Amino acid sequence: MHSALLIALQALGVVLLADFVAGLVHWLEDAYGSEDTPLVGPLLIKPNIVHHHHPRFFTKLSWWQSSWDLLLVGAAILGVAAWLDALTWQVGLFVIISVNANQIHKWSHMSRAEVGPVVAFLQDCRILLTPRQHALHHTDPKNTYYCPVTNLMNPVLEAIRFWDRLEAVIERLTGVGHRHDTSNRGQGPGPGWLADYRPVRAGRAPAVRDDV
Repeated sequence: MHSALLIALQALGVVLLADFVAGLVHWLEDAYGSEDTPLVGPLLIKPNIVHHHHPRFFTKLSWWQSSWDLLLVGAAILGVAAWLDALTWQVGLFVIISVNANQIHKWSHMSRAEVGPVVAFLQDCRILLTPRQHALHHTDPKNTYYCPVTNLMNPVLEAIRFWDRLEAVIERLTGVGHRHDTSNRGQGPGPGWLADYRPVRAGRAPAVRDDV
């Protein structure tokens, strides 16, 4: 009994750690750099700018299109863990959750009919991030509730104002503040290239792009 409880607590801790790390990456993508930043700009920041302006665009993407980068990072983590003789079930669980973070995020933008009964049930149980909680991230000024996997991490981080305080420290040390978000009302129309990602009207075939 004690062993089973310990395993369950470890599994919960791993899931929460994966959620926090995914949230940290999400925050970095939202807060700093631009689509012109070398390497990470077109690969990571540009898709996030699109997502803030057109939240459901990435629901059209396949698992591979939205998760290939996480899969590569996950494979690297497993390789390093194996090399260090530290390939445990905890590492495996962390990689599984992390590699699927974008897919879980994607589900929070989809209807119950789109996600199916199993995912909808897990959302109802608050095991997976719910659309209701994730909507808080997409409410102006869109600088909160970054963790994309569960409903557990975000309230804790918001209660201690984790992101606000982290950004304040970074700005104090570097002079760099949170990136201007043109998807907020009254903050500008956004980059001209966003026109390529506008929702397609009924009767027109959607053009799903591979670069987002």
